[in-house]
Amino acid sequence: MSGIAFTVDADGVARVTIDRPDRMNAIDAAAERALIEIWQTIERDERVRCVVLTGTGERAFSTGADMKAGGAKTGLEYWAAPRPGGFGGIALRDSLDVPVIARVNGHALGGGMEMVLGCDIVVAARTATFGLPEPRLGRLPLDGGIALLPRRLPHVQAMGLLLTGRRIGADEALRMGLINEVVEPAELDAAVARWVADIVACAPLSVRAIKQLVRRGAGMSAQDAQSLRTPALMAALASKDQDEGVQAFLEKRAPRWQGR
Repeated sequence: MSGIAFTVDADGVARVTIDRPDRMNAIDAAAERALIEIWQTIERDERVRCVVLTGTGERAFSTGADMKAGGAKTGLEYWAAPRPGGFGGIALRDSLDVPVIARVNGHALGGGMEMVLGCDIVVAARTATFGLPEPRLGRLPLDGGIALLPRRLPHVQAMGLLLTGRRIGADEALRMGLINEVVEPAELDAAVARWVADIVACAPLSVRAIKQLVRRGAGMSAQDAQSLRTPALMAALASKDQDEGVQAFLEKRAPRWQGR
C-alpha cells in the first residue's frame, strides 16, 4: 500500500491525501512513487480543474521523508538520485498547469514544507507549523527548500529559516507571505472549499493559461514574460469559453464553461 489516496469529483476537483498518520504522513519510496504517478495522471486529465493536497488527521500535513523507512539513503546518494519534480513530485514540478491548494492540517516540515512551496495557494489551520529542519539532522533541504524559499521571501527571512532549521507557526508564516489564509482547525475545510469554489468559477482554460504563463515567465523580464505564447495561452484565446464569458456577462448570468 502506498498510503496515498486520490479522487476526482464531478466538478473536476482532485483530492490527493497523504494517508500515513502512524508516520506523521511522512513519505517513503512507495508513497513518493504514487505521488509522482498521480501528478502525471492529473496532467493528462483535462477534466481536472483544481487539486487539493493534504494529509490525514490533525497532527501533520507531512513531516517529509520517512526516516524510519528501510533502505534509507545517505545524503550523497539522495542528492545524486534524479528527482526532477522535487519532493513528492510537486515541489519543483513545472509541468502541472492546474492550481494546487495545500490544505495544511498540521506540521509541514522538511519535504512536507517543500511540497507546500510547490503549491499555488496555501490554507493552514492555526495549529500548523512550517520548517526545514534538515540542517539539524546533518542534511539539506535539496528537494525545493533551498531553491524556492529565497525566491518567496526576502533574503534575511529565507536565510533565517534555512540556516537555523527552526519551526514557525501558521500566523508567522502568514505574516511572512508564505501562506494565503489561517483559520481555526474546525474551519479548515470550509476555507478550502471557498478557494476551490472561486477557482472553479473561472474558465478552466484561462486558469491553466495563467499558471503556465506565470511558471514559464519566472526569471524573465516583465516584457519578455508578457510576450510568451504558450500552448495553454493560445488554447484559451481561441476557445469557445472566452466568447461564453463575455456573453454571460452581458446577459447577467453565470457562465457555462465547457473547457474548450
